[in-house]
Amino acid sequence: MPPPMVRTVHEEILYEYAKLISRSSHGGLERGFITDRFKKLRDGEISISGTIREWEREQELPRQCVFCGSANDLTTDHLIPKSRGGDDSADNLVLACKQCNSARGDKGVFEWLGLERKDSLHRLVAGKYLKQLLKIHESAGTLYTAKSDIGHLCASCPLPEVCERWDTVGKLTCFCLESVLPRR
Repeated sequence: MPPPMVRTVHEEILYEYAKLISRSSHGGLERGFITDRFKKLRDGEISISGTIREWEREQELPRQCVFCGSANDLTTDHLIPKSRGGDDSADNLVLACKQCNSARGDKGVFEWLGLERKDSLHRLVAGKYLKQLLKIHESAGTLYTAKSDIGHLCASCPLPEVCERWDTVGKLTCFCLESVLPRR
């Protein structure tokens, strides 16, 4: 769950990105560092890495599943599933083994991984995913939805069972970031 200083969908995306920076810099989640990076992202002192830089770094990764690390039976997977509005751009594509690709189906990454495993997603992949979600929320006009107005997202969210399972109904979480993906 994000801390109280995270007040909007936009800030939740920035907070999740700050956690990625922490994992990259410290090999783990350092609360003070995450807070510092979040504030710098929020205040515009630093920005989310550019697409070209991320793509270049992604090319250095071993050819393996981004979810489980298997090098067998690799397929192209869409971070935002095509059935839920994703496109075929490089920003939305990753390598996944057939087993993970099939198991995830048309679920959002956070929905599929859950709160316990979402922070284990490779930093570059998670960064790509957050950028895609940022664009979608920007397009939908929901990027600055406040925590106090989260019910507006909940009303049209295709994932109520996910929030019920994780006891996050009505709370601003990573699941809210996937709430604007079209219904399946």
